[in-house]
Amino acid sequence: MSTSALRFGDLPGIAARRWGSEIAVTFRDARLTFGELDDAIDRAARALLARGVRRGDVVGLWVTNRIEFTIALYAVLRIGAIGAPMNTRYREHDLAYALQLAECKLLFVVERSGPIEYVEILKAVIPGFDGVRVPRTETFPHLADIVIMSDTPDNGPLSWERFLADADKVSPDELAKAAAEVKLDDIALIVFTSGTTGNPKAAMHDHTLLRSICERHDIWPLKEGSVVLNFLPMFHVFGMSEMMFGSMYTGARQILMENWDADAAIRLIENERVTGLFGFEVHYADIMRAQARLNGDLSSLRFGGLPAGMENSNAVAAQVQKTLCPTATGWGMSEAGCYVCISAMDDTEEQRTTTSGRPLSGLEFKIFDPATGAEQPPNVEGEIALRGYTVMRGYFRNPEATAATFNADGWLLTGDRGYLRPDGFLQFLGRYKEMLKVGGENVSPAALEQELMALVPEIEQVAVVGVPHPRLAEVPCAYVILKPGATCSLEHVKARCKGKIASFKIPHHVVPVEVLPMTASGKVQRVFLRDRALRELDLNLENA
Repeated sequence: MSTSALRFGDLPGIAARRWGSEIAVTFRDARLTFGELDDAIDRAARALLARGVRRGDVVGLWVTNRIEFTIALYAVLRIGAIGAPMNTRYREHDLAYALQLAECKLLFVVERSGPIEYVEILKAVIPGFDGVRVPRTETFPHLADIVIMSDTPDNGPLSWERFLADADKVSPDELAKAAAEVKLDDIALIVFTSGTTGNPKAAMHDHTLLRSICERHDIWPLKEGSVVLNFLPMFHVFGMSEMMFGSMYTGARQILMENWDADAAIRLIENERVTGLFGFEVHYADIMRAQARLNGDLSSLRFGGLPAGMENSNAVAAQVQKTLCPTATGWGMSEAGCYVCISAMDDTEEQRTTTSGRPLSGLEFKIFDPATGAEQPPNVEGEIALRGYTVMRGYFRNPEATAATFNADGWLLTGDRGYLRPDGFLQFLGRYKEMLKVGGENVSPAALEQELMALVPEIEQVAVVGVPHPRLAEVPCAYVILKPGATCSLEHVKARCKGKIASFKIPHHVVPVEVLPMTASGKVQRVFLRDRALRELDLNLENA
């Protein structure tokens, strides 16, 4: 079957026929072959049908990295439902908004991970939810079912085990009929992102997105017999695309990590003889620091995916070539479908470590002057624009935001700054939009400002900017005007935010000020604040 005709739900069956007895995925002490994984996905797909989930229904996944995530998402995609993976660092506010926005009919949730009690958070979000029954509420009118994944086998009414038992109510023929009805242009995934307006948005992608994942893995050296280490969160489009879908397409064995831990990663690379990995510069920098202490045997590494192009990532990429393995760069975004520009291993080291790669086939790139809309020639920077089959179908239930993201000719206006080089490689320079990138996670300053105002009553006004961080690339810094007579420390803000918003959004710096610099139109001059932060917080940043 041509990759352009593949649907996401087709991948496990094809892999089972090609590599049925080979190990597909390893997590803790569990190992499943491709054949066993495909059978488990079939069973979960039948269980979804038994629970009333049908083509076009939205199913949320608020689940940490584990084999059940893979089984559940592929099962959703196999029957033509829409998968909506949610950030596991969401807390009450974020989760409630995402559940309402996506109109989830069923939600998979992990019971707990480390100290985080996900079901307890869910109880605080859903009125009347007790962990045993799912009430129908005005707040979440679409949510009819919840399935809880636990490390301890359970036969409770909402347990994963009870859910799988329902598969016996649906025949394989019924599943085959449902799978046959899935179309390439059906919406398959809702990918949560953030916007400068402050509200999260949900980018919709159909099954044609799979073509780009297959094409780049045809270029890279990961094949049957490769072993890839997956420490990227599987809810994120990067980890989902390159690891969960890419590994199933190539026949590579996937080693799952529930949480990022550089020391544990080195032990797994050594013990499992890992050949490939994907990550941001922060992950590679952590591995190199840990390796300097542990001196593990990392000689099995042959390939790494590392998005380069920015100064901080370029320095890390150059060092990785010397100490770990050759890497390939890339550029993408949730609205474009992860990597849409990539490099190959036969490109020069300079191209692989300082640029953002070349466009995949079937995609068009242009650089527009953001003020005039005029197309820019090579080597002249402007706003990166993209058009082609990987581009999202729009934002779910948000036609206004969708219209604002495309120009009249159908180009996706990314808000990213860059230029095309004469050699055809994209050079990413940063963002026109004010989004922060904290260790690979998008943070909207406007959304964080709203949350800080709601959570910290001492704050009268607040402006959030990003400041450099040696490990996370950048972190939030909050400039605050306090109410008369109030005091507020960083520790106080952290305490107010903990458990309420995602941990990566919590400010690393809180600076009380008398006034915020404003433009004539009343907008906060964030550039001035960031420059001030760089001057005044320099010592703190060096010691971060």
